[in-house]
Parts: sequence; C-alpha cells; structure tokens
Amino acid sequence: MPDPVVIAVLMGLLGLIIGSFVAAVTVRLPRDEDIMMGRSRCMSCERPLAPWHLVPVFSWLVQRGRCGWCRSPVSPRYILIELAAGGIGVWAALSGADGVMIGASAVLGWQLLLIAIVDAENFWLPDILTWPLMATGLGAAALISREWPLDSLTGLLVGFTLLWGMAWLYKRVRKRDGLGGGDPFLFAGAGAWVGWMGLPSVLLWACAVGFSLVLTFLITRGRVSGTDRLPFGSFLCVGIWLTWLYGPLGVG
Repeated sequence: MPDPVVIAVLMGLLGLIIGSFVAAVTVRLPRDEDIMMGRSRCMSCERPLAPWHLVPVFSWLVQRGRCGWCRSPVSPRYILIELAAGGIGVWAALSGADGVMIGASAVLGWQLLLIAIVDAENFWLPDILTWPLMATGLGAAALISREWPLDSLTGLLVGFTLLWGMAWLYKRVRKRDGLGGGDPFLFAGAGAWVGWMGLPSVLLWACAVGFSLVLTFLITRGRVSGTDRLPFGSFLCVGIWLTWLYGPLGVG
C-alpha cells in the first residue's frame, strides 16, 4: 500500500468533498427538495451558487463566512460538517489495515455523520438514510469476509427486533412513544455493520453519550424534564462508529 500519510491526506480531502454533499443533504432532505440534481442556492438571496462558491472549506474561509453574491452570513455549520467528514476520512485511513477496511470505515463514518446530523436537527430518521446503512453493512461484511455475511444478517434481524420490542414495550407501559419509528431500522443497520455481538456495545456507547448530555443539561439548565426530546439516533451513530473501529466492549 502507499504511504499511510498519503492515504490519510487523500481520504481527508475526499472527506471534505463528501462533507459538502452531506451538508447540502441535511438542508434539502427535511425540506423535501431534490437531493441529487438541485443546485445549491443562497438561503438569503436565493441565487444559485457558482462553482467557486462551493469549494469545501476554502470558499467559506475566503468569503469570510458570507454569501458570494449578497454577502449575507452563511452558517458555520457547513464548514464544520465538511471538516468533520474530512476528519472521518483521516480517521478511517489511520484505522484501516487495508484498502477494503479503509473504504468500508469511511463509508460507514460518512453515512453515520449524515444520519446523526439529520436526527439531531430534526428528530427524524428517514428510511432513505437507514435502509442504505443496512445494505452497505451487509455489502461490507461480504467484501471483508468473502463469504455470505450471516453474522451481519443475524445482527440486522436481532437489532431491529430488539429495538422494535423495546419501543413497543415502552409504549404499552408509559402510553406514549419513547423511541422514534426510525430507531429500530438504524439499530438494524448497526447489526449489519458490527454483528449481533456488537449490539450491546452500541447501546452502551449510546447510553453513555445520552447520560453525558443529560448531565450537561442538569449542570447548565438545572433540570431535565421527562418530556425533553433527545436524538437517540445520533447517540446510536456514535456507538456504531466506536464499536466498528474498536470492537465490542469486553471482547479481546
């Protein structure tokens, strides 16, 4: 393989490009706009952006965080998403033992970034994002193992059944929804990627992130209500990523 530093740089640059697309999708998808063919526009003046306005990171910095046409402020979320995707590319390159693992890790990370942002901002896990996660998980398992991905398929089924059952039980007991309808599909995608043995670790990581957020709310706001909504799907994305990279907790 080429020098690891070269691979990391290339994956980071690719991540910046992917991040630009991810940022656009997080805006267009909740608005039911065309994801693939629609042109990027300024949110203020509505003018289509020129190609030189869309260079990841560079354009935002050169334009000082403003629209290239009307000079209205552009949210820093765009450059932050691009940098996050670039970081995922570098992380995947440094964590993968070969090209297949690097590619699989990067694809997973970029998918999880998109899903986590959409859920955090909209409390919504659409099928158009969770179902492809299942498909790529099965595909990655088949490529890596070079055989039928039975463990991943089992993880997919167990993941969906487990979280769907938890959601059903919670609603029966509390008489209200405790999980969104997309969470079982996301957990099924988790099982496809990390296998059924990795699912408990995904939940543990997700709960740790959730408890950390609740603790932050208690410190900063002084209270947490039982009706407060939390983006559990975003927490699951963190758990999937860490479990994929470092394996199930407690398993050497």
